Amino acid sequence: MNGKVGLSFLVLVLMLGSPWYLLLEEVGVRGYLSLLLALSLVIIGFNIFIENRHPIQTITWIIAFGAFPVIGFIFYLLFGGNFRKERKFRRKYFLDKHEFLKRGTEVDTWEKRGVKLRHRRLFSLAEKLGNSSISFASKTRILTNGKETYASILKQLRKAKHHIHLEYYIVRDDDSGCTLKDILIQKAKEGVRVRFLYDAVGCWSLARPYIDEMRDSGVEIVPFGPIHLPFINSTFNFRNHRKMIIVDGTIGFIGGLNIGDEYLGLNVNYGAWRDTHLLVEGEAVRTLQLIFSQDWYYSTNQSYLSDAYIGTSQPVLQDLGGVQMIAGGPDCEWTVIKNLFFSMINSAEKSIWIASPYFVPDEDIFQALKVAGLSGLDVRILVPRNPDKWIVFHASRTYFSELLEAGVRIFQYNEGFMHSKIVIVDNELASIGSANIDMRSFHLNFEVNAFLYRTESTQTLVDDYLKDLKVSQEIQLKVFSNRNFGLKVLESTCRLLSPLL
Repeated sequence: MNGKVGLSFLVLVLMLGSPWYLLLEEVGVRGYLSLLLALSLVIIGFNIFIENRHPIQTITWIIAFGAFPVIGFIFYLLFGGNFRKERKFRRKYFLDKHEFLKRGTEVDTWEKRGVKLRHRRLFSLAEKLGNSSISFASKTRILTNGKETYASILKQLRKAKHHIHLEYYIVRDDDSGCTLKDILIQKAKEGVRVRFLYDAVGCWSLARPYIDEMRDSGVEIVPFGPIHLPFINSTFNFRNHRKMIIVDGTIGFIGGLNIGDEYLGLNVNYGAWRDTHLLVEGEAVRTLQLIFSQDWYYSTNQSYLSDAYIGTSQPVLQDLGGVQMIAGGPDCEWTVIKNLFFSMINSAEKSIWIASPYFVPDEDIFQALKVAGLSGLDVRILVPRNPDKWIVFHASRTYFSELLEAGVRIFQYNEGFMHSKIVIVDNELASIGSANIDMRSFHLNFEVNAFLYRTESTQTLVDDYLKDLKVSQEIQLKVFSNRNFGLKVLESTCRLLSPLL
């Protein structure tokens, strides 16, 4: 459905006020445009049908077209395209896969490392889907909240000697953003190669002078997925949600924190901001470098890969547990992050602990969590009490009753906004990164997560999770079931949108 721009908006403007079922009674231009819209909806509906999407998603789209044809048409233009079949992203996927396989890392045998069989299956699946091997020669450290994260990031940026690569969904031109900008400009003047990839939609409000100042000072700063108004097509809905930094090819950062004062808890609308980031050293940084390099190539058609950026020297870090960096996105052949979460949940023998600010699981993850709860596993889900996105917040609550009935425990974080994106299984396997437990992260966004196995960071995540529960309130099924009828209607209405996204 490429090229659905310009004319589409002209059609919609003229069609407002012209019901589709009266199109044959219309005359002139508006009549022909009405006919065009009706035929387009029939073709789109048939296309959705033959794509064999989930039945609920297919039915939701068809109902939307029938009840609200103009609005449904707009939503499909922006949100409905099945991008895994789009040529542009398919080409990116195969280029990424080729580069990862060409520069893959050899790892020791599972037996030598004592990896359990059920975990071998997960890491083998991750390697097959994400084209990235597990590393046992990498060091990680959990960074709790914005203050610790920013202090560590700025320290490493100031020490950079050869290159700095940054990839972010949101960057603000506030005090935090300006501090980052000043350091990057200074390093560029010192001869450090600085490449900065920002998402065009996430950074929609980023001031032009902020970008120009860096560009004029030698920082190579480029938008991912630029939007050219008024020409908007379905690429608008596929965003780069990654938060990633690589310094000199030896230090990496990923996690949930973007760049801005709000992530330090300085925004009065959000208050305290609870988040988690990860510092990585050693072999696994090489994978982050490959992920960034392919995103950079996709956005600029320029490749910089060489041994200066991705060396082949022997790692010096050993026996620190397993670390596997996995990228997922709409360009992938499979829904990578979702499938790995599903595998993690099904591998659990004792416990599944999840923290996600946006909890809108698809049917597979939803059923897996209920089955785990019914099986007697310790399943806990931590979500915010105070939302920053109201539609997602209310949609997420429609899943709570069934989960609670299945024995899943749900907690609401009370001290500000909880933005951590964590999955912990049996206190020895964990995932941390940019991906939420929601439809967008599973199917629409470009994400990057670290999967940790028996690392010190895994234990830190466990300890932090228990601390977070102490300042959270557990939702009780009886109390939750008694919320007022109007709220239930609102929540159900919000959930109706989730299959469209």
